[in-house]
Amino acid sequence: MTSPKYKRILLKLSGEVLMGPDGIAIDPAVTARVAEEIADVKAQGYELCVVVGGGNIFRGLAAAAQGFERATADYMGMLATVMNALAVQNALEQIGVDTRVQSAIPMHSVCEPFIRRRAVRHLEKNRVVIFAAGVGSPFFTTDSGAALRAAEMNCDALFKGTSVDGIYDADPKKVAGASRFETISYNTVLSKNLKVMDASAVALCRDSNIPIVVFNIREHGNFAAVLRGEGVSTIVTNEQEMIDARV
Repeated sequence: MTSPKYKRILLKLSGEVLMGPDGIAIDPAVTARVAEEIADVKAQGYELCVVVGGGNIFRGLAAAAQGFERATADYMGMLATVMNALAVQNALEQIGVDTRVQSAIPMHSVCEPFIRRRAVRHLEKNRVVIFAAGVGSPFFTTDSGAALRAAEMNCDALFKGTSVDGIYDADPKKVAGASRFETISYNTVLSKNLKVMDASAVALCRDSNIPIVVFNIREHGNFAAVLRGEGVSTIVTNEQEMIDARV
C-alpha cells in the first residue's frame, strides 16, 4: 500500500500505549520504545506533533459513570495527559530529540501554555511538540483535542497509533473474520459508527480535509514503515479522494 506524502504530522497515542505488561501505568521501557518510534520518523525529516491520552492513569468518562461530577472527572483526566506528555518528553530527550510540551491548562512550572504561533515556531526549529490537557475544557476527548491541534497546526495528516493495524468492519479481537479497510471515507466511519475516534474528531478532520491514518504503534518500526508506504494501515479520507485514488 502506497501512502501519500506528508510533511507535518500529528501522532495521536492512547495512554494505554505507555502501559507495561504488568499493568504499570507508565512503564519506562515501553515509553522508551515509543520514543524510539517517534525519533525514527523525526530522523526522516518529518515535522511531528504528539497528543497522548490519559486512559492509563485516569478516565474521566469512566469516573463520571461511577459517580464523579463529569467536569471534575474530565479535568482530572486532562491532568493525567500532562503526566504522560512529560513522560514521553523525558524519553525523547534521553535519546537526543529536542522536545517541548504545551498544555491547554496553564502550568508554567512544568511546561509551556498552548500558544499556536509558538508551537509552529518549535516545529520550524526541528522540535517535537507534545500537546497536553486536551482542549482545556471538559466534555471533549483527547481525540477531539488531537483533531483540533492537527487543524490549528496545518498538519498534513493525523496518525492514530493503536494496538490494531487499521479499521475493521468488526472488532478483530472478538470477531475472527473481521475485514480491514485499506481506505474508507469519513462519512462511512461516522455512519457505521466505527470506533476509531469519536464522532466530533472525525467530523473535524473531514471538514479540515485532514486524512486519518490508523496503524499499530506496538509493532516495532511500523510508524516509519507506514510513512514509507510499506506498513499496514487504514487511511480515512474524503469520498472524492477515494474515487480519484482508484482511477
